[in-house]
Parts: sequence; C-alpha cells; structure tokens
Amino acid sequence: MNSKTTLHFFCGKMAAGKSTLAKELAEKHKAILLVEDDWLSELYPNEITNIPEYLQYSSRLQNVLSNHIKSLLSSNISVVLDFPANTENQRAWFRSIFEATNTSHTLHFVDKSNETCKHQLKERNKNKPEGAAFTTDEEFDAITQYFQAPLEAEGLNIVRYE
Repeated sequence: MNSKTTLHFFCGKMAAGKSTLAKELAEKHKAILLVEDDWLSELYPNEITNIPEYLQYSSRLQNVLSNHIKSLLSSNISVVLDFPANTENQRAWFRSIFEATNTSHTLHFVDKSNETCKHQLKERNKNKPEGAAFTTDEEFDAITQYFQAPLEAEGLNIVRYE
C-alpha cells in the first residue's frame, strides 16, 4: 500500500462544512477533487427534485466514476471525493474503492449539530439561485433522518471535526 496516496471522503450533515474542508484537503494534499454536486448539476440539470431521484442519479454517477477513481489511486494520485458517506451503505462504495486499490483512506467526519447546520444552510442559501436543490429546513430534516454517524466497528480511518 502506498501510504502517501489516499482516498479522502466525508461524513456530515448537510451544510456542516464538508465541501469547504474537501477543497482545503485537495489543495493541501495536491489531490484530485471530485464534487458530486457539480457532476449531478451538469449531467442532470433540473432533474433531481426529490430524494429518490437523487439516489438514482447519484448511483449512476458512482457507477461511471468508480473505475476512473480506482485508476487515479492506482497511479499514486490521491483523490478527495466530495460525495456523501452519511450512511453505512454509502460508505460501502468508498470501501470498495480503497480496498480494490489497496489504498490508504481517511473518512473526515464533520460532526455539527442540527442547529449549526441549519444556520450555515441559511448563510449558504444567500448565494444560491432560486430553486436550488435541498435548501430548506424541511428538506434538511427530511435528509438528516437518514444520517448515520460512522462507527468504530466499521473499521474506517476516521478523523473527526467538531
């Protein structure tokens, strides 16, 4: 295993600060940054209006990118994936990548309260266009009900940010 080549991925509620951290880590580690929101908004503009649609399109994107990410890691290029690892099932995709490439990994767990996230969501919304996906407190609550904090039993290298 090349200990310098690392797959970085993120767990945390909506608006916790995962994307900001992802950008910082990509720069710090001179890694390739792949941002799910960017890909989905370009590939499926105005097509994702609810959670089932998000899950469908996100799964398609993961299927397309998996081999590319594995290729980057196998070429000793670290990758920062700004994709959610907010449930054990979502984390299984990241595991399949780092295990297939025998690559080091770090799950960055941005652990913020619902109140903090909702406040940050309101701040973020000031710069979002009207009709942007998943921006209300109600949508936050609907999505957060699925959130599962990572457990030590999952055997992941976790760095926690509070």
